[in-house]
Amino acid sequence: QVQLVESGGGLVEPGGSLRLSCAASGIASGISAMAWYRQAPGKQREFVARITIINNTAYADSVKGRFTISRDNAKKTVYLQMNSLNPEDTAVYYCNVVDLGGTAYWGQGTQVTVSS
Repeated sequence: QVQLVESGGGLVEPGGSLRLSCAASGIASGISAMAWYRQAPGKQREFVARITIINNTAYADSVKGRFTISRDNAKKTVYLQMNSLNPEDTAVYYCNVVDLGGTAYWGQGTQVTVSS
């Protein structure tokens, strides 16, 4: 059974930092790309960042220069370091993992709230 377990969300003041983690298990065929998406209240889910199997990265324009995605293949874990957070970053953040067969899996989401 595939499981994506996210952690690291919470409440932070504007300008602060958080680090999200997502640990994958049960993916038999191996992991290709790993990514983060987010969904703010009343809005559609949107892409945040992606890292490929060869560590190529891509970011949404809104987070470039502030967020950094990384992965630990031995731990099957993807991270999202978020710096200089602002209230517009408030959302539920979802981990997305694609296996080598092209099947995508989603985590349950972790809440990030940026507020003073």
